[in-house]
Amino acid sequence: MSRSPVIGLALGSGAARGWAHIGVIQALEQMGIRPQVVAGTSIGAFVGAAYAAGKLEALKHWVQGLGWKDILSFMDVALGEAGLIQGEKLFDFVRTHMPDGNIEQLDMHYGAVATDLYSGREVWFREGPLLLAVRASIALPGLFTPIEHQGRWLVDGGLVDPVPISLCRAMGAELVIAVNLNGGLVGRHFRKRQETADKRMIGGWSARLLESLNGGDHPWLNNLLGERSRPAPGLFDVMASSINIMQDRITRSRMAGDPPEVHLAPRLAHLGIMEFDRAAEAMDEGRKAVERMRAQLETCLSARI
Repeated sequence: MSRSPVIGLALGSGAARGWAHIGVIQALEQMGIRPQVVAGTSIGAFVGAAYAAGKLEALKHWVQGLGWKDILSFMDVALGEAGLIQGEKLFDFVRTHMPDGNIEQLDMHYGAVATDLYSGREVWFREGPLLLAVRASIALPGLFTPIEHQGRWLVDGGLVDPVPISLCRAMGAELVIAVNLNGGLVGRHFRKRQETADKRMIGGWSARLLESLNGGDHPWLNNLLGERSRPAPGLFDVMASSINIMQDRITRSRMAGDPPEVHLAPRLAHLGIMEFDRAAEAMDEGRKAVERMRAQLETCLSARI
């Protein structure tokens, strides 16, 4: 007698683009597809944890109301630390919207990916405190401070596994639906929107300093480097583009070695990494990504029943 396959959902990293995961999950459930296994990296670990804990609708309601003032209120600046943001204010708030229990208590199999900062090894969280797993997986280097756990300093899992297909399979998934948020990122420039956001975020003399760093005119530098054929990239252009290149190359490599049965790719390359206030747009594109692959989803599921 045939049986339905164990479905795994691999939710990838992608900072603000990660709100697309909410739209993906809702669209899949409307098709009658409910995974038994959920694995997440970075923002995927965050959304996946909310889903596994039965809190996805509450998360959707919260992110839809996010504005820049709300985002700023969670940023406890950590000057002199290993990241710009300590992250405690954000996770204090998250604790009020997510059960502060263990992964083993969830209704579905859940896992999160983090990276050991010193060894470079992939770290899988499949048991233990749920919030610890999310906090470790989402610690984007340079932005959030690393977290210490069992003698190791852990940072964002996207450094080693941006779309955790392998973790899904290790937890028993026989059919993996992967959500890749890193397609089409290389070569994209977010300068205009990012500069506007940066000025809103820091204001005053700091904004003028950032504007100077982010492509201002430096005659002494021009003399040293010679004439430039195009404006030099600014500080945040370099950071965002470097993250995009890294995520794209690692994702391609990992997915070539372990391809999913269904690959969902929301088209969100135009969103900056910190544009968390554009949740409605991201979620809508998540739903569209599922619709574009509806035929393949139905074919894969029917072939394995």
